[in-house]
Amino acid sequence: MQSRGIKFIADTDGTQFIPWEKVNKDDIVIIPAFGTTLEIENLLFGKGVEVQKYNTTCPFVEKVWKRAEKLGGENYTIIIHGKPRHEETRATFSHSAHNGPSVVVQDMKDSQKLEEYINGKKSKKEFYLEFENKFSKDFDPEKDLQRIGVVNQTTMLAVETQAIADFFKQVMHEKYGEADLKNHFADTRDTLCYATNDNQDASYELLKTGADLAIVVGGYNSSNTSHIVELCEGKFPTYFINSDLEIKSQKEIHHFDYHQKEKKVTQGFLPNREPLKIVLTSGASCPDTLVDRVMLRLLEFFPARRELEKVLKDF
Repeated sequence: MQSRGIKFIADTDGTQFIPWEKVNKDDIVIIPAFGTTLEIENLLFGKGVEVQKYNTTCPFVEKVWKRAEKLGGENYTIIIHGKPRHEETRATFSHSAHNGPSVVVQDMKDSQKLEEYINGKKSKKEFYLEFENKFSKDFDPEKDLQRIGVVNQTTMLAVETQAIADFFKQVMHEKYGEADLKNHFADTRDTLCYATNDNQDASYELLKTGADLAIVVGGYNSSNTSHIVELCEGKFPTYFINSDLEIKSQKEIHHFDYHQKEKKVTQGFLPNREPLKIVLTSGASCPDTLVDRVMLRLLEFFPARRELEKVLKDF
């Protein structure tokens, strides 16, 4: 895209590359699949930039925004399961906060912290420090945590979102009782992107196989790919790569350590034995052709392999 003259205004964490004052009404500004904040939309409208024509926000993301709007309209506080700095969560938070009190939890640990405020175990002052930059303007934990509903960043793990929703449902059940539960907890359904969900389901099936290692292909800043990496790491030695070019030889692979946020080089990543079983999977947005190239690169190291065309024909 950059070779064709397309410039990026900001990265996925919001770091600005092009100052807004340099954007004018004659520029084409593409809203990405993750969407953008209301503040940025209004800024672009104010400059006379045509926004809707080049708005590629995913319908599943918009579905979450509509769910948040409905919750806000019914006087529920919206709890967003997502990564606070991720561009989709920032966009969802902006739209959500426009409709009602909103707060972001990244994981179950955050959810358990929030429970302490729901049950009055910690003070309002502690909330503002512990959840700094994660709650909407004028948020009052003493008042705004009496009625809650859960939505999510669409690329989060489905099982995690469900576990968090179940946790809050149980918290409200214990506090208010079964008879009054519906007045305090909106039992929303999961809002995950279908492609993310399909990939996660397929990855769970792969975990049931006996394999020597796993290779996960996708962008290093991809949220849903990182979740698949975490799933695979629990079962196999796992290498997170962004293309076939990272496989330098039969012995050497360059891969990304998601936890340390750094590139690593591993020697002898392929065990010296045959047959070898390799799990190969990818993030939801990773092009199939990229996965195919990784597969073909791996096959180069096994001269005795069956021809791919015959395997596919038999399959």
